[in-house]
Amino acid sequence: MILLFTVLLVLASAIMILLVLLHKGRGGGLSDMFGGGVSSSLGGSSVAERNLDRFTVGVGVIWFACIVALGLLKAYAGN
Repeated sequence: MILLFTVLLVLASAIMILLVLLHKGRGGGLSDMFGGGVSSSLGGSSVAERNLDRFTVGVGVIWFACIVALGLLKAYAGN
């Protein structure tokens, strides 16, 4: 069970890094390199930005749950 959560944590961490780098920052950043700077802001964020935000929050929740689960398993399993 610990191995499963460890693998899930590594995958979630790698995906989180990519998602955070794709977000549009104040200066554009890496999101401009992948075409993220082309979107127009007509009164808010675009659909793609909102979906990216939702996906990032979802992966963040999975990442946090893995951290808590691993901590509890390590504390009570004695490994």
